[in-house]
Amino acid sequence: MPSSSHDAPFAAQVLSEYASALRFGQLPEQVVRRAKDCLIDAIGAAVYGHEVAAGQAAIRYSEDAAAGPCAILGSARRVTPEAAAFAGGVLTHAAELDSLRQPGSGVHPGAALVPAALAAAQAAGASGSELLTALVAGIEVLFRIGNATRHSAEVRGFHAPGLTGPFGAAIVAGRLAGLNAGELRRALGIAGSLGGGLLEFAKSGDGGLVKRIHLGRAAQAGVTAARLVKAGFDGPSSVLEGKYGFLHGYCESSDASRLTAGLGEQYETLTLCLKRYACHIVAHTPVFAAQRLRAGHDIDARRSDGRRIASIRIEGAARLAANHDIKAPQDQVLAQYSVPFCVAAALLYDADDPATFGAALLDDPAVRELAQRVEIVPTDKTGLSTLTRITLDNGTAYEQAQADFPGCPSDPLELDQLRAKFVRLTRRLGDRAATLFERLDALEHETDLQWLDAAPQGVRT
Repeated sequence: MPSSSHDAPFAAQVLSEYASALRFGQLPEQVVRRAKDCLIDAIGAAVYGHEVAAGQAAIRYSEDAAAGPCAILGSARRVTPEAAAFAGGVLTHAAELDSLRQPGSGVHPGAALVPAALAAAQAAGASGSELLTALVAGIEVLFRIGNATRHSAEVRGFHAPGLTGPFGAAIVAGRLAGLNAGELRRALGIAGSLGGGLLEFAKSGDGGLVKRIHLGRAAQAGVTAARLVKAGFDGPSSVLEGKYGFLHGYCESSDASRLTAGLGEQYETLTLCLKRYACHIVAHTPVFAAQRLRAGHDIDARRSDGRRIASIRIEGAARLAANHDIKAPQDQVLAQYSVPFCVAAALLYDADDPATFGAALLDDPAVRELAQRVEIVPTDKTGLSTLTRITLDNGTAYEQAQADFPGCPSDPLELDQLRAKFVRLTRRLGDRAATLFERLDALEHETDLQWLDAAPQGVRT
């Protein structure tokens, strides 16, 4: 890696030069498809975010924001770029529905990048193809930075997406604002000082809603970094791998070589993962397994005879037991963070309906009681791989090993599946949802994005 004599360029410079030079015409069709999937999925999540507490709080918080050219997703109200990015980031993450990378690396592209991209594009009068190009550039940078952390920032108690998000958002917002490679490098240097987010919400028993702020701040930070560059501010070139830079400051372990590995040859965008359920990603494979076991073996979680569920054993990575074995969550965020609660809900209700993991989940006595029968066992499994075993009172046991789910890079959503999810999340738009989906799916042909607010017809706030 670079020494004090600068015998090689720092990663921020290499990443910025790549992001600046990227052109829509050179993007493979599959990469454009995944970028659109990310955009569509994020907008759907943001619209649904208006129905949950964090999203509603973000809207109230934004009431005093100054008027500007940028839409708050799901609303016809126009505010400043930074205010729109913050609200959009919170709304997209509000119901735990936003996208990430697989294998996981502490990044949330939908919530951190899409709101920043839309705000910057509307402020600059950018086109659909320009937005998609900036989004790919941001994902390529964000995912490499996340991968370089070895997902170890959380070992130190940091919520990783709040730390990595500002870097990707700075690339997205900076490109759309017309920053050149040197200016994008400066934006990355600034972004390193704008990230934050602690995991204490997962341990304290209260305050879980703060988690949603981390993604709002990440999206906002990217817009802020780009604007600060235009105002004349600077940041260190060695922000990522320097002695007191991001990797050393926040990570328990890291690999700086991953910051630029495969850049320009291998698209990290293809590792995008879309969530299926409105709960934490680590719960997805046991929830999917529970759904399959329930359907395949006629398991009824409400039975009280010999086919009553006696116990549920979930084997997974050590992280599963360390952070997500929450038997008595005190708020909705922690309920969505709790693997026992999420699996219990999936066995009792329709897990594909985001309302299943909504406000009613916390106080549902059936969910609470069943969750007490869930045992989380740490093993040498890695990533999302889990083994779920359901044992009935009569001794019959069923098990399901699961390493992925529909939405993972290994099993991407088909267009019809993506459309169905989008329409489900945007039900408040009524008949406009299907039309909006089709227009978003052809976004590269749009010459401007001033129309894009995803607001219900007649809504003015």
